[in-house]
Amino acid sequence: MKLVPIEKDTVYHIYNRGINSQNIFFSDENKRYFLSLFKKHLSDKVDLLVYCLMDNHFHFVIRILDEPQKVTQAMSNFFNAYVKAFNKMYGRTGSLFEKHFKRIRVDEEVYLKKLIVYIHLNPVDFQYYSYSSYQWIIKNDQNFHSASEIIELFGGMDNFILNHQKAVILDF
Repeated sequence: MKLVPIEKDTVYHIYNRGINSQNIFFSDENKRYFLSLFKKHLSDKVDLLVYCLMDNHFHFVIRILDEPQKVTQAMSNFFNAYVKAFNKMYGRTGSLFEKHFKRIRVDEEVYLKKLIVYIHLNPVDFQYYSYSSYQWIIKNDQNFHSASEIIELFGGMDNFILNHQKAVILDF
């Protein structure tokens, strides 16, 4: 599979899963550490629009702010740091993730909105799930600076919530 090149000022869906669909997170501590590494390596290079961490995979929607080569290197450093710590913690060796993180360029607003809902609906009890941006957005938490942008994208909080509820009813 040919990798989509990353371009500055462009939005991407970044995702990957554990090798052989195995878990990449065994605990809440793993998930918190993963997010802290993301912040450490990428917070000045990308805008994090939405995310969801599941036990065996993750999703990020990001906007590239820096030069593509710097972002790609930072992504590599981020994933390598997590894998090294995870392997050390659990006494394992080797790869944790499938070969390369996947990336899909997001060019259309309609697709972006559907993607956001899809990502948030990964957990069965998505409204209360701790490792997703859904709660940050619902609270319009200023610590999650893209919350306002996402709410505006949906035309307000009521529409944001309604789009998620409709998707559940339609078995999105």
